[in-house]
Amino acid sequence: MHEENKAAANGCSKIRRGAQNGAALLALMEKTGYSMVQQNGQRKFGGPPPGWEGPPPPRGCEVFVGKIPRDMYEDELVPVFERAGKIYELRLMMEFSGKFIGVCVSLDNCRLFIGAIPKDKKKEEILNEMKKVTEGVVDVIVYPNATDKTKNRGFAFVEYESHRAAAMARRRLIPGTFQPWGHTIQVDWADPEKVVDEETMQRVKVLYVRNLMISTTEDKIKAEFNKFKPGVVERVKKLRDYAFVHFFHREDAVAAMSVMNGKCIDGASIEVTLAKPVNKESSWKQHFNGQISPSSENLLGFPNKEDGTQKSLGKPASLSIRLNGQHSPGPPEVERSTYPIFPGIKLTPISMYSLKLSHFSSAVMHLDYFCHKNSWAPPEYCLYSTTSQDGKVLLVYKVLISSIADDSQTYFMPEKLCTTVEDAKELAAQFTLLHL
Repeated sequence: MHEENKAAANGCSKIRRGAQNGAALLALMEKTGYSMVQQNGQRKFGGPPPGWEGPPPPRGCEVFVGKIPRDMYEDELVPVFERAGKIYELRLMMEFSGKFIGVCVSLDNCRLFIGAIPKDKKKEEILNEMKKVTEGVVDVIVYPNATDKTKNRGFAFVEYESHRAAAMARRRLIPGTFQPWGHTIQVDWADPEKVVDEETMQRVKVLYVRNLMISTTEDKIKAEFNKFKPGVVERVKKLRDYAFVHFFHREDAVAAMSVMNGKCIDGASIEVTLAKPVNKESSWKQHFNGQISPSSENLLGFPNKEDGTQKSLGKPASLSIRLNGQHSPGPPEVERSTYPIFPGIKLTPISMYSLKLSHFSSAVMHLDYFCHKNSWAPPEYCLYSTTSQDGKVLLVYKVLISSIADDSQTYFMPEKLCTTVEDAKELAAQFTLLHL
């Protein structure tokens, strides 16, 4: 009986709190004149606010706020955020409880990655299928297979008119209820496009050429791009089915882009754009979805701001003991559990480059992934050895990183020797990632 009375009291308390919150929200709307609508699991305050004229704020004006306590609502949040400036719209979803909030610039990502697509589907088919079940679809980006241009690579990127439209589409597609062409697809946020300032882009004289045939040679590409104006191409660097074409002068690069985009080389219709330069000092921190928190900086091997020491890069503690001679507390280990393969489980081919950072525990794999995402050549490892005073063979790797877009090469080599090849390579990859 005592428990029933306690439950009844808790229920009454919740009702009182709900009534108080409702009154507070009504008072907020009367005071500000903003409207409030609840839909699709989120409550929208404003958007636009009273008296707003013109289009919504451009991309880059939104911030994401996480870890908001569940018992905190717009009547408390709005006054806090208004200190920074006029609010256009606030969308509230409760995710965390009893923690401090975190604020960062919102990525405003409008693009989703769709994997496990049948390779025989064309762009138009994928576009129509996405439009059937999601709203706000602007475009679908499909990459042809490197060896068979009649097929796609098993994935596509879907561009939406807004971040909100993309978020709603992701929520709609993730549960697995949508199976186009009888296939279970993979859905996640795509890596945001790298943004390069206009001043830097105005100096670019390198073209990025995509959708080439594997058999097409650098000499053939150079000859084709020299046709519209002989002698303008300085050099060409090709990797698999894409290449970078370097010009002596920017005006020739811009003219060639206009002329050559959509042209056929060896039977493949190529796509040509200006190459985006890579900011090496910031590219590693900005790489994985553009979000690096203090804890993940330690995981990735960035120096600790307080003590200047380098943290482990997700490698087992035994490696840090061997390399540093002492144990240092590191980040939590990446989960490496194994799971049984039951009869009937469907396995889908997947590229490692479509995975996320959390799937990697090796710095060597991180570095390979990072170079691929930045359209650099794969890292080159050169092994060197020496002999210690007690006769042990000690090893160290030198790593060469080549940025094809701006034709630069950089060497990285740690200042420590290892007794095994595996540890030497892992340490060299860690050191390289730290200094990129």
